[in-house]
Amino acid sequence: MKSKFNKEKKLVICGTGETAILAYEYFTKDSSYEVCAFAVNQKFKKSSSLLGLPIVEIEEIEQTYPVSEFSVFVAVSSGRLNRNRAELYNYVKSKNYEVASYISSRAFVWDNVEIGENCLILENNVLQPFTKIGHNVTMWSGNHIGHRSLIGDHVFISSHCVISGFCEIGKFSFLGVNSTLADKIILQEDNFISMGAVISKNTEKNGLYRGNPAEKHNLGARRFCKVR
Repeated sequence: MKSKFNKEKKLVICGTGETAILAYEYFTKDSSYEVCAFAVNQKFKKSSSLLGLPIVEIEEIEQTYPVSEFSVFVAVSSGRLNRNRAELYNYVKSKNYEVASYISSRAFVWDNVEIGENCLILENNVLQPFTKIGHNVTMWSGNHIGHRSLIGDHVFISSHCVISGFCEIGKFSFLGVNSTLADKIILQEDNFISMGAVISKNTEKNGLYRGNPAEKHNLGARRFCKVR
């Protein structure tokens, strides 16, 4: 599939894993960005190229891809309760790069929705009126974000999650496949919501929740995700 977009902007994708490869596909075929290179931390660089494009060390990225000409996108999954992605996002921000977001042309996004930097919003997401999406948020395919809900920074929402109206999702949280939140739920920061969990009451910080109705596990979310 060829892109229908004019490639007016130049982009470096930070990361070389599966999320980076998928980001390349989406940006290349469904955005106005031309992907020019990949960047990775020096200690993780194992090759000089990926998908026919150069891999550069992120510590020296601005020497080849200057801030004045290139944007970046941090393509990292939810490891360590989203800390891996957050740390890399903050690092490239410290270099003063413009940080791109990808919003699928096949997502339904109402015209007054607010979306931050470095967001990855894939196909068939529904973002209803007055919702707000923070920075560095990943929304995999097929989610429903109800009206006036607020998604905090560094959140990962997997596929087919339902977040009802007037909900608040705390930063660094992870929502597993098919999880559901009732209206007006406050999900505190550092929550890990397991696959298929149904949240019908407000949660506590650093909570790991499972089941229907969901119950808090004795093991904290940060420990479960190996966050120190």
